[in-house]
Amino acid sequence: MKKYFFLMIFSGILIGCQSKPKSNQYTALDIETVFKDSVSIRAIEFLDANTLAFGGSNGMYGTVDIPTGKVRTNTMKYHTSIPEFRAVAHTSTDFFMLSIGNPALLYKTGDNGKMDLVYMEEGEGVFYDAMKFWNDKEGIAIGDTMNGCLSIIITRDGGNTWTKTPCDLLPESEGLEGAFAASNTNIEIIGPHTWVATTGGRIFYSLDKGESWSSKKTPIIQDKETQGIYSIDFYDKKTGYGIGGDFTEPEANKANKILTTDGGAVWLSVADGKASGYKSCVQYFPGSGGQDLVAVGFTGIDYSNDGGTSWKQLSDEGFYTIRFLNESVAYAAGKNRIAKLVFKQ
Repeated sequence: MKKYFFLMIFSGILIGCQSKPKSNQYTALDIETVFKDSVSIRAIEFLDANTLAFGGSNGMYGTVDIPTGKVRTNTMKYHTSIPEFRAVAHTSTDFFMLSIGNPALLYKTGDNGKMDLVYMEEGEGVFYDAMKFWNDKEGIAIGDTMNGCLSIIITRDGGNTWTKTPCDLLPESEGLEGAFAASNTNIEIIGPHTWVATTGGRIFYSLDKGESWSSKKTPIIQDKETQGIYSIDFYDKKTGYGIGGDFTEPEANKANKILTTDGGAVWLSVADGKASGYKSCVQYFPGSGGQDLVAVGFTGIDYSNDGGTSWKQLSDEGFYTIRFLNESVAYAAGKNRIAKLVFKQ
């Protein structure tokens, strides 16, 4: 039986890369604000072709109805505290949202639209950054280092229960290695393959849905704690891209972009010293054959039509995160707003 989120049924129609691969050669961009509020939004996901869900600061979460533009919001409180949500995810029947800070609070759609608390973690250093599902039963969330390893929790029962992976099953952390809770794009999943990007400039990799892990150092800049990989995306199980840099030096564009064409065995520095500078989220355009990418940050919106080897700015409007509805329409979120983006040739 399907659950309800704000009394709306999830249809479970996922957005896929179905079209014939091509480079689109976009040259312009229309931006339409669909929601404004005094809230920072770093986590958005399409539940289906008609519904965009989001989680933000001040305990706010909600949905945007794509056909009508109607926005529904709610606010979550936990005792006397107000959580900040920077990670959201979904299955075909349920919506999930995860807060940063201590305590970590993970909520799942309950009956009649109520959000149920299904996982809580307290302790010094608790800080979760991103969440994603392999399928309707299995999902993963990742957080900063505790007791010498990344915090990784996994569900195998549709999100009803979550179990923390022991440190002896994970690569040892390098210092206080974690992930940047900047756009909910530290995790990428294709089939059983899973990649996790860290503040230490490493990619953690699992080929068996989190049962075992290895790690790979990348050439992305990582000389101080504000540098590292902020976002990754994979077009297929071979082709992936990572971006980041340093939000305190947003114009710096040395060693802040990386590319793999072999599933992450080798990562190469690309567009070194060229635009773009710091960005918090990178995504492949659906149906582009891995040629077209967009990168967003508070510094603006950049576009590549050659697999990320060169970039040009399409807009100086700032956003934190972006997700595609189809080949040319995306929704982006950031400080105080969510907007519809239409890419034009």
